[in-house]
Amino acid sequence: MNNLVNFLQFSPFQIKKKRKKTIYQKFQKKLTNFHFAKCKDYFKILNLLNYDKSKKYEICDLPFLPVRIFKKYNLLTSDKKNIVKTMTSSGTSGGKYSKIFLDKENSNIQIKVLSKIVSNYIGNKRLPLLIIDSKSSLKNNKISSARNVAIQGFSIFGYDITYALNEDLSLNLSQINNFYNKYKDKDCLIFGFTFLVWKNFFKSLLKLKKEYFFKKGIVLHGGGWKKLSEMKVSNESFKKSIKKELGVKKVINYYGMVEQTGSIFVECEYGFLHCSIFSDILIRDKNFINLGFNKEGLIQLLSLLPTSYPGHNILSEDVGKIVGEDTCKCGRLGKYFIVKGRVENAEIRGCSDV
Repeated sequence: MNNLVNFLQFSPFQIKKKRKKTIYQKFQKKLTNFHFAKCKDYFKILNLLNYDKSKKYEICDLPFLPVRIFKKYNLLTSDKKNIVKTMTSSGTSGGKYSKIFLDKENSNIQIKVLSKIVSNYIGNKRLPLLIIDSKSSLKNNKISSARNVAIQGFSIFGYDITYALNEDLSLNLSQINNFYNKYKDKDCLIFGFTFLVWKNFFKSLLKLKKEYFFKKGIVLHGGGWKKLSEMKVSNESFKKSIKKELGVKKVINYYGMVEQTGSIFVECEYGFLHCSIFSDILIRDKNFINLGFNKEGLIQLLSLLPTSYPGHNILSEDVGKIVGEDTCKCGRLGKYFIVKGRVENAEIRGCSDV
């Protein structure tokens, strides 16, 4: 499935909806047929769903997989001998976690796309990087957790990479102090999982009455919202508190999952998450009916990237709504949306039963 679509020469937010729909109509069908032919388990699932590879489908009618299925089965399209990295999600569903298998080509394209998307928000220049995690989280290069994957991916945007936490996730004050003394008045990037940034970094600094003021800093964070929701911390209160106490110029949230690493959705200055040319979303109700815009439902994620595993069209367990397309005040083209939370104690039925 080499050179499925070569969008890397474009800005990630410059294609209008009519052209994008045509592209996704074509290439989502190509990806579906590719995985249908190469992945045995995917073939079985689609056969039971009466998929017809010769039929013309609307995008919303193409078969999707529930994200939970990656916790139950090892779905590979690429040959096992070509797999260079196995990524795992967090085990929030009864201790189970997804396994995503990448060959060299798929791994490389994900890194390139991640770079294109994030650079649109923080610029092309590499920045001094403070990672709100422990260096020990990178121990295994062959099997990578969601945190490990994020650290490795976002490290491409930084230099003089410094880890703010010890192995037990307590503050490493000597490292933080060294970083702060060098870059407190310079452009710098602070990156981490949302929960770690809040609890292990921000709240720990408050307890110790340690003050750091990164006046040219950018905080980039994602994931971990379930725990913060339980603590009654909203996206807005998170931003407001971090900006006030750390003095940073920007706090940027991103949404994504290990099942579609690379094609992430980053929040703009108006508070909306944006689809790039590499990704798209649909919203479905509990009966899987496509809801369109401005209605809350389950988020379906489409990507042009996955070729070593059938993760190009998946139904998440997150709830959100599409606000608009090509009309956000930030100027970025594509659908823009908000995430409201996760389905509580509900397993997505349908394809997973098959």
